Amino acid sequence: MIDYAKILSPTVTSIKPSGIRRFFDITETMQDVISLGVGEPDFPTPWEIRKAGILSLESGKTRYTSNRGLESLRREICTYQKRKYGLSYRPEDEVLVTVGGSEAIDACIRAITCAGDEIIIPQPSYVCYEPMVTLSGGVPVIIETKAENDFKVTPEELLAAISPRTKALIMPYPCNPTGAIMEREDLEALAAILRERDILVLSDEIYAELTFGGKDHVSIASIEGMQERTVVINGFSKAFSMTGWRLGYACGPAPILAQVTKIHQYAIMCAPTTAQHAAVEALRNGDEAVAAMREEYDMRRRLIVAGFNRIGLTCREPKGAFYAFPCIRSTGLSDEEFCERLLYAERVAVVPGSAFGRGGDGFVRASYCYSTEHISEAIRRIERFLKTL
Repeated sequence: MIDYAKILSPTVTSIKPSGIRRFFDITETMQDVISLGVGEPDFPTPWEIRKAGILSLESGKTRYTSNRGLESLRREICTYQKRKYGLSYRPEDEVLVTVGGSEAIDACIRAITCAGDEIIIPQPSYVCYEPMVTLSGGVPVIIETKAENDFKVTPEELLAAISPRTKALIMPYPCNPTGAIMEREDLEALAAILRERDILVLSDEIYAELTFGGKDHVSIASIEGMQERTVVINGFSKAFSMTGWRLGYACGPAPILAQVTKIHQYAIMCAPTTAQHAAVEALRNGDEAVAAMREEYDMRRRLIVAGFNRIGLTCREPKGAFYAFPCIRSTGLSDEEFCERLLYAERVAVVPGSAFGRGGDGFVRASYCYSTEHISEAIRRIERFLKTL
């Protein structure tokens, strides 16, 4: 009998499975569940984008692209970054097209991390950062962001986290799960600290198109002196509703992207060709569709936040992404207990805040990328559940 414990990597076996997927898997076994658990747009990919992918297939464009991605797509990415965020990149050596934003994050972390290097991660945040640092031999250093600071990283918190072994800071804004954003003045305060040190920033901007309340996204790379020390990670899943197309990209300094590309080259080869042709159309002509989806998300955002506050679960206004992060401490339950009992009692799925790391205890993540009817019914069921406690 093979002892698999001796075969498997202890580093891998020590990592917990995603807390998001656990609740998703439970809901798959149940009937009449209203799920606010998965961060996936309920809109189909806009037709013109789908049509571009279909036409690429019909015309036989099914071969590998270059490792870096289609030249036409890399040029469109550069045009888009300049037009939206004032960032200038060279398509030939400062852009890499990847299989989703997650591959870009993973490859960047692996390209820069040596054993024992410290990578600063604000939490609550997307679940992949900490495991990826651990798998790369690095040491995650957690900044526990606070609700009273709107879950932003403060200069004091950043200074306290920096040590002689600090290699990089991950910036997860707009933030999944909190909906927090960092405004220009917030970023300038951090940049003043980072410019004095050889610390790289990995800025995950996958939700950059989804900011609300009149606040446009500001990339930390656009702050004076920061582009040379920042890798911007973005993609097509959220803003363009292209989750299943699996397409992302990284933009950054050529010496770093050269090494990231080697990892991508050996692990992946290239991103899906059909998705790349569709993405060219998305960047060229997708602004109107994105604006329409953003307007709908904004309506849903206001509906769900008002609903949580009305039924007694304090919820700060999320200014980015498509998640609300209400506090459930008033119930006397842990976030895990709250989610499990709510799911079985009322068939509503939300995700424990603790699944997203430190600072998430006592909160739950509720996605509002669902219809208003869906959200309203979920709020009614949660209110009914609260009355039983």
